[in-house]
Amino acid sequence: MENAHDAIVVLDYGSQYSQLIVRRVREAKVFCVLLPWHTAREQVLALQPCGFILSGGPCSVYDEQAPDLPAYVPKSGLPVLGICYGMQLLAHRFGGRVSGSPQREYGPATLEIEAIENPLFDGWQDGILRASPKDYRLDPRQVWMSHGDRVERLQKNFVSLAHTSSSAYAAAADVGR
Repeated sequence: MENAHDAIVVLDYGSQYSQLIVRRVREAKVFCVLLPWHTAREQVLALQPCGFILSGGPCSVYDEQAPDLPAYVPKSGLPVLGICYGMQLLAHRFGGRVSGSPQREYGPATLEIEAIENPLFDGWQDGILRASPKDYRLDPRQVWMSHGDRVERLQKNFVSLAHTSSSAYAAAADVGR
């Protein structure tokens, strides 16, 4: 199948926000498709995606029947954004550590951005505080969290991009890729 446009595939792990994720990507004028995480490889790759988003979900990566990361996703070499369970799944699968949080995050949380220069935060510069010409940071952002687990140790080559009061790694990336 030939695609005349870039496509982002959102693999759904059961998040109550999966439709919202797709809508926001489409609002950025990017073609986006929502598929269950276990969709056949051929069906997903036929869309010729330029990247993947792994949604959140109600499971823990340690649950006996926890949804897994399809092997074709990391093998594709394409960018992958993991949100909540998706981020925890990536950390767990590639050498990080995920554990139950002593304080479940549900509802509004304050996100402190540590890496304003990261492309993940493009367009957030309207909240820049300037302490000096060499010191830039973003105003804390109100975000919505819904999870009981958290990443406690990042996988190799990953660095923290943002944190909340109960999650040291609310956003992380392999900045070399």
